[in-house]
Amino acid sequence: MPKASTKKASTKSVKTAKEPKPIGEVTHFFGGISVAIIKFKKTVNVGETIKLKGANTDFEQAIDSMQYEHQDIKSAKKGQEVGIKVAEKVREGDKVYPAE
Repeated sequence: MPKASTKKASTKSVKTAKEPKPIGEVTHFFGGISVAIIKFKKTVNVGETIKLKGANTDFEQAIDSMQYEHQDIKSAKKGQEVGIKVAEKVREGDKVYPAE
């Protein structure tokens, strides 16, 4: 009688397109003035293009201006929450990615 093999079958993972890591998250949205409050995980500058994505959100836009404590700023630092005028409605918890 042949001896049963105790080796496990190798499981190779299939490589898929790498999902980019979020660089920020929407913490609040002011609908009347279309401003999203975003907490960034890295430095982001005015002029960069970002992608906002969530369950009902999926669009890209350039950052035309940012405000921190009602003052215009040129860049948001890691951990800073800033206000950005957005083209579409966003929701709390939506993720912010660098544009592709």
